[in-house]
Amino acid sequence: MFKNLFRKKTDRGYDPLHIKVTDLAEGYIFEYDLKQWEVVGEATYDWGDNYFSKELKITDGTDTFFLSVEEDDELEIVLYKKIRIGQIDGDIEQQIKLTQKPPSTIHFQSIAYIRENESPGYYNPSKNSSEWIEFINWQYYDDSGEKAISIEQWGENEFEASEGKIVKPFEISNILPRE
Repeated sequence: MFKNLFRKKTDRGYDPLHIKVTDLAEGYIFEYDLKQWEVVGEATYDWGDNYFSKELKITDGTDTFFLSVEEDDELEIVLYKKIRIGQIDGDIEQQIKLTQKPPSTIHFQSIAYIRENESPGYYNPSKNSSEWIEFINWQYYDDSGEKAISIEQWGENEFEASEGKIVKPFEISNILPRE
């Protein structure tokens, strides 16, 4: 009779006593790297075959980053910040336009990154939007597997890049929903 008294799930689908990184949503607050962060935006990626991931726009009041949360065979969390694609060595945009792919190895701030995958997909900018935008993503990792670069192509001539750091789930703590 009492076994579920303290383990009741809310209407939001999470156990309020055991909120996980995968439960993060707009309005939530959490701690990471000795700072308190708030989720101020939430976007969804559709990779096909009923496989989705989410991107959370987060701020500590000074800096803004994007937290990518993807659960496939295992949970992968990457903290990204936008960079100019021109900061990556070489003319990435031109190569993509000519060959339909970026190089297999890129260099950013003297670090080599190896392309691990190419993923076409659809992007929904917010949970209140029904708009899905087609794009393609190329994911790169450094030799340590601790840093990542994401290159995205939107249409024929629009490119974006982000530099990221792999985050372990235990590094994100004290997750609280804002009700």
